[in-house]
Amino acid sequence: MSDEEVIRRRLLVDGDGIGDDRRINMLLKSFIKWANNPDVDNTLHERILASLAQSEFAQKKSRFVSAMSQDELKNYKKLYEDIGIEIEQAKQDIETTKAELQEAKQIRKNRIEYDVLAKVINEQPDRRKTNLKLETLKQELGFLKEKSEQLEHKLEMRRKQFHVLISSIHSLEEMLDESDEEIMNVSLENYEDNDVAMQVSS
Repeated sequence: MSDEEVIRRRLLVDGDGIGDDRRINMLLKSFIKWANNPDVDNTLHERILASLAQSEFAQKKSRFVSAMSQDELKNYKKLYEDIGIEIEQAKQDIETTKAELQEAKQIRKNRIEYDVLAKVINEQPDRRKTNLKLETLKQELGFLKEKSEQLEHKLEMRRKQFHVLISSIHSLEEMLDESDEEIMNVSLENYEDNDVAMQVSS
């Protein structure tokens, strides 16, 4: 495996490309070199301290990023739970809204039926006026009945009077017939007497 492939793999493993593993290896090599060097090398010592500071900073940064990632994970988890609760609440609200809509439709239907019925009732005459009119009609009917009875009584009287009149006419006719016969008899007797007298005188 070539050095380029090793570096590429290290970069792939080290996601952000900071190169912590390489820095630690370089720090370890520098420390071994500084420890094995009998002469005091301040420059190398300062480099080692700088590398340690960078490594410590990288470690703190990694911990901070990890802590932030954990916090974000908790936030995402809580957000997921909150969204789940909101979804359930939304479902309940939808069901409640459906029920309210159905109730509103029923109320609207009942109101329309009530309006139609009220219109029909309003078109009918008032009960008090109807009772008053009925009472008036009863009074008129009673008056007409009484008048009819009076007319029947009067008609019956006229019928009796007419019967009496007819009877009287028949009686009068009979009397007239009898009178006519008597007159005719008297006339015949007078005629016969006159005829006899004339014969005697001649």
